[in-house]
Amino acid sequence: MAIEQQPDGRWKVDVEPIKGKRFRKTFKTKAEAQRFESTCRAKCIESPTWSPKPKDRRRLSELCIRYYDLHGHTLADGPALLRTLQKLAKDLGDPVGSGFTGNAFCETRRALLESGIHGKTLNNRLGYLKAVFNELHRLGDIDYPNPLAKVRPLRLQERPLSFLSSTQVQEVLEALDARHTSPALGLIARVCLSTGARWGEAQALTPERVRNGMVTFANTKSRRTRSIPVSKTLEKALLIHFKRHGLFTNCMLTFSRVLDTTQIKLPRGQATHVLRHTFASHFVMKGGNILTLQKILGHTSLAMTMRYAHLSPDHLQDALTLNPLFDTSSTPADSENQKAPKSI
Repeated sequence: MAIEQQPDGRWKVDVEPIKGKRFRKTFKTKAEAQRFESTCRAKCIESPTWSPKPKDRRRLSELCIRYYDLHGHTLADGPALLRTLQKLAKDLGDPVGSGFTGNAFCETRRALLESGIHGKTLNNRLGYLKAVFNELHRLGDIDYPNPLAKVRPLRLQERPLSFLSSTQVQEVLEALDARHTSPALGLIARVCLSTGARWGEAQALTPERVRNGMVTFANTKSRRTRSIPVSKTLEKALLIHFKRHGLFTNCMLTFSRVLDTTQIKLPRGQATHVLRHTFASHFVMKGGNILTLQKILGHTSLAMTMRYAHLSPDHLQDALTLNPLFDTSSTPADSENQKAPKSI
């Protein structure tokens, strides 16, 4: 017997291409069964040791761990990424990877969105999961294509970046300096405001990375080292702190608590990061070059830095004089104070 239909309608293959080499498998259609039989006979003739590869039954959680073992552990936020992926696999019902579909992801995404999870978070998770399938396929660990290849991220309303005014900067620094039990708070905040560093980058500074009027960030998100000039006053304050108190400790949560005691209200998720936005925004508003800002912030893509371009004093100023309502016969003074027409 090579191919035989079963009582349940499926087709069973029982083939022995060479003596002692027997294969059995059941398929939904006769055509699939015939292809399998032909493949077995042809492959065994080419290589007597050949055996059909068993179907990949690994679940999504197993694939996430495999991704971490092969690649994720090399990433700066590898352990945190693995926790996120495992939580996502649980939310998706931990399906078998080879049977996972884009539709299944979209259905779960809708439920999570309606439960209050922000769209940006869900877009991030989609990107993480796509990376898992892409990397495992690239390494040959899975032989099926990325099931999420055609799933598009959610289109989100762009929100303006929040930043502090000069008055608010002083209010924050005074509140931080008043926290005498945490002398590092104000100092780390000043590093962020002076260099555009992320809180974690500033918090990880060591005495060896503060010298010659520069601070060097080596634990960056992009894994690229960058050195930024700072004032002599800030350099001296950092070195004195390291000598008296040692290295900075993790105080990000304390910063958020102090910020809550001020009158400053920020969008959710922009606590310490508002300091980085504040540096970048003031840099551009004072006429700083956008390409220089990209290097200071350590952005790998200029598109990230361009979020601050609209704050430039001359950004899109041609819209004022090149629009169809602009009166070319008016004086320069009139042009600057052009009044809107009464009717259009």
